[in-house]
Amino acid sequence: MLAPEPADVHGALKTSRKGWGRFALRVEGRSAHAGAEPLAGRSAIREIARQILRLEEMNDPQAGVSVTVGVVRGGIAPNVVPVEAEATVDLRVRTAAQAERFVAEIRGLLLVGDGVRLRVTGGMNRPPFPREAAAHLYDLARRLAQEMGVSVEEIESGGVRDGNFSAALGVPTLDGRGAVGSGAHASARGG
Repeated sequence: MLAPEPADVHGALKTSRKGWGRFALRVEGRSAHAGAEPLAGRSAIREIARQILRLEEMNDPQAGVSVTVGVVRGGIAPNVVPVEAEATVDLRVRTAAQAERFVAEIRGLLLVGDGVRLRVTGGMNRPPFPREAAAHLYDLARRLAQEMGVSVEEIESGGVRDGNFSAALGVPTLDGRGAVGSGAHASARGG
């Protein structure tokens, strides 16, 4: 299968991609007036913050694992102990074994505080795309490109596409022959 997804800034073919998981953490606490009865409340934001620190500790760049909390919401007013908070989590892994391990770790998060409830939902959305699924097609594409005087490189991508599904099923898959570009999901303002 040839997946016509965008190429990287140098036009390299994507011969492997990480798998992707998405999770939602929801915490319910107990509201109270922050000035009159702060000790009567149980802060959902405090608990979600503690869980975010746990999630951040799961990152392992050397193994290709990233856990990113991308959206956090909570509270209703500055003078109210927050009764609800939520966080959305992005997981990227290189292997099916990593996917199994980290899904279990995220889904198995335990409460840190008392008087609150934690609910974790979600799981893997795309399986990892192993290089083995692209090796033969990449070698063929590289040889054909060389015959035409063109150099073709390969890279691993942390981004996911539909080719993840075919590659995970063992279907020979080569990705990244679309438009060349960079900066996906980046702010136009830079930084």
